[in-house]
Amino acid sequence: MLLLLYHEGPSTRGIFRRSANAKTCKELKEKLNSGDDVQVDGESVFVAAAVITDFLRNIPDSVLSSDMHGLWMEAVDTENRAHKIEAIKSLVNQLPEANLILLRHLFGVLHHIEQNSGVNQMNAFNLALCIAPNMLWLPSPTGPEEESRSTKKVIFLQFLIENSGEIFGGDIASLFQRPDKKSKTSEGSLGKSVALYLPEPFKIFEHLNSSCKRVCFPFMSLARKSIEKQLSLVFLL
Repeated sequence: MLLLLYHEGPSTRGIFRRSANAKTCKELKEKLNSGDDVQVDGESVFVAAAVITDFLRNIPDSVLSSDMHGLWMEAVDTENRAHKIEAIKSLVNQLPEANLILLRHLFGVLHHIEQNSGVNQMNAFNLALCIAPNMLWLPSPTGPEEESRSTKKVIFLQFLIENSGEIFGGDIASLFQRPDKKSKTSEGSLGKSVALYLPEPFKIFEHLNSSCKRVCFPFMSLARKSIEKQLSLVFLL
């Protein structure tokens, strides 16, 4: 789904802002929950965005960790840009590895969409406004004073989107390259491809599934079926 968003999101006006068909979203989530084969190609990009957002919203304690809420807010107050990036990178490295991998992929998608905001009308601020409530929240119920800090959370997410390359490192674009179906791949090189791509989705979903009090989508049930499905998870989820 992230692959679909990466390739179609930049050219889609109002991605993450426009609502998806509720019935279609429900049907897709039911398929994921049941472990059925899911063909993402041809799926509505708005449905993919809604399902990903729902997945993030149902991660207990948030993907950015509710316990670190205060630390994130302190980091975003840092005035010097270079010092702010270093402070945020230090906090990012304190997250579980699975969370970090998921965030790296997610912000790769969001940054790519933001780079094409002239087409899709979703700049970093607009994207942050849509996803901030699903990325981080306080560990306990809050009053009006704390809720008023939500603006700072949006600014924090905007900064992450705009500076995702520096914060999460690496060539993020390479994570979303489609496999070349026409290329003739030897058995040995295929094995190398499996070894290269398989660990990341396993770490993400195994960790999140094991930590969730209520599992939103048992992605791992799909991943265990076969090598082919494992690879499809890497490129489609």
